[in-house]
Amino acid sequence: TSSHARIGILNNPSSKIKEDNTAIARGILAAFLTQKNINLRSFLSKLSKEETAKSLAAGTKIVKFLIPGMDGDTFEKKYNTLGLDLIKTHQMFCQEVLKLLPGQMAVISNGR
Repeated sequence: TSSHARIGILNNPSSKIKEDNTAIARGILAAFLTQKNINLRSFLSKLSKEETAKSLAAGTKIVKFLIPGMDGDTFEKKYNTLGLDLIKTHQMFCQEVLKLLPGQMAVISNGR
């Protein structure tokens, strides 16, 4: 509810990291890296829906879910070049530093 709040996401998958099971995670990361905040919220809301996950698993391209106002070319370029190493790094950080189990979720706050 605050315009001063910030959000970040770390991926902590419970299964082996492959391109076909990381479409949403890569989409989120690509959006954070390429889009303005005004579009980011709506896009993340769309990606978090169950029907979106099913559609992506069935082979729908992620660019179908872009919302008006997003820079589609920049997003698509980042999405297609975003390697799995970043997600693996997230996973290692979650498990080695935060001591989370694979797939375990947590909320971390660093505020005043």
